[in-house]
Amino acid sequence: MTAVESRPAGVASTPSPGGHRPFGARVKAFVALTKPRIIELLLITTVPVMFLAEQGVPDLWLVLATCIGGYLSAGGANALNMYIDRDIDALMDRTSQRPLVTGMVSPGECLVFGFSLAVISTLWFGLLVNWLSAALSLGALLFYVVVYTMILKRRTAQNIVWGGIAGCLPVLIGWSSVTNSLSWAALILFLVIFFWTPPHYWPLSMKVKDDYARVGVPMLPVVAGNKAVANQIVLYSWVMVAVSLLLQPLGYTGWFYTAVAAVTGGWWLWEAHGLRARAKAEVTGAKLKEMRLFHWSITYVSLLFVAVAVDPFLR
Repeated sequence: MTAVESRPAGVASTPSPGGHRPFGARVKAFVALTKPRIIELLLITTVPVMFLAEQGVPDLWLVLATCIGGYLSAGGANALNMYIDRDIDALMDRTSQRPLVTGMVSPGECLVFGFSLAVISTLWFGLLVNWLSAALSLGALLFYVVVYTMILKRRTAQNIVWGGIAGCLPVLIGWSSVTNSLSWAALILFLVIFFWTPPHYWPLSMKVKDDYARVGVPMLPVVAGNKAVANQIVLYSWVMVAVSLLLQPLGYTGWFYTAVAAVTGGWWLWEAHGLRARAKAEVTGAKLKEMRLFHWSITYVSLLFVAVAVDPFLR
């Protein structure tokens, strides 16, 4: 019996090919394939970097073109990710309502949709932004689909660490869209997201580790336990905060960004050390409060990159 056939109780069965699938629901399903909430985070790290690169307000048409291209590219990557992971998505509680599992979208439709977005987004960037941004966009898509989803995710607990590089590339895309080049400032912000990604995602993995264990995906909380994961979270958090503070001494930002980075980074470290203390005390269940850091991580990156955009106006 295949993984898809071993559908858990409560998961909707796939409709027959001739089954009724309302148009409105189908549209929502195709939108869901792009994972809009994840793309929101990617755009949060793209647009502010454009302000930093411009040292002011970038061309608004360029911002719009970059956002549309970024959505198309990330959406294509996410759709292809769902196509590849459709077997384990059917067995995990948190993914049991995805369009391929419910049958609202067929695997073939998803594959065509994902490839189409990949092609369209690359041409969009190349023709309307620049070809460096197009190459970075295509690289991010390929890295997420091939390196993370196909190679790393089911083989190593380091999947999020190295697979997260795909989520760092929007920073470089934002910079290159304005300058048609790269810089140390863009690299520093790339590294901020690189070191942010594991302590952002590992708390969620701690919460749903039974899901990952059920399908044999070796997320770090599955193979190492909460205490080891919390230690890693603290380590990555300190490096992330330290890297975020490099922009000011290198002359790329001023007092405002530095103040926001210091305050938000300090709060992050407080939350990370609190999680480690609870994990070391072998607290489990709701008392572990691992999702506090997960939710704060989204607020942190949003505030930090808003500060990136605002800082040029206060120097």
